[in-house]
Amino acid sequence: MVIKVYLATASGSTAIKKKQQDVVGFLEALKVDYTEFDIATNEENRMWMRENVPGEKKPTNGIPLPPQIFNDQNYCGDYDTFFNAKEDNEVFAFLGLAPPAGSKMKEPSEKEEEVEHKDEEEEPVTEEEEEEEPVTEDEEQGEAATES
Repeated sequence: MVIKVYLATASGSTAIKKKQQDVVGFLEALKVDYTEFDIATNEENRMWMRENVPGEKKPTNGIPLPPQIFNDQNYCGDYDTFFNAKEDNEVFAFLGLAPPAGSKMKEPSEKEEEVEHKDEEEEPVTEEEEEEEPVTEDEEQGEAATES
C-alpha cells in the first residue's frame, strides 16, 4: 500500500505550506514510504484529490485544501485529522498501517481491544463492600480514646 500526500508546491498560503511540511516531515521521521502528488502543477492530481475526498470531509465551499492524505485509494484525512492522530500516537492507525516492531504507536484495531480488556479487568462490587462506609479521622481518634 502506498501513502499518497496531495499537496501544493506553489501555494501562496504560509499556513498551507507549514501544514504540508509538518505532514511530510513527520512521515519522513517515521520512515513511512509515501508519494507526493502536486495539485498546483498537475490538473489530474487536483481533480483526483477533489473527487476522492468524502463529501462529509469537504469544507463548505466544496474544495478541500492540501494536504490531503490517502492510503492507496482510501481516504485517511486532512491535516487536522493527521494532527489529532499524531497527538494521540495513532499515526499508523490513521494511515491504515501496522506500526513497526517496538513502536509505541497503536495499530488500527488495538484501541478497540483496549476497551474490551478494560471492562474485563474490573471486579464487581459486592453488597458487603457497597455497605461499608469510610472511617473518618475523627472516628478513628474517638475509637482510640475509648480503647485507652
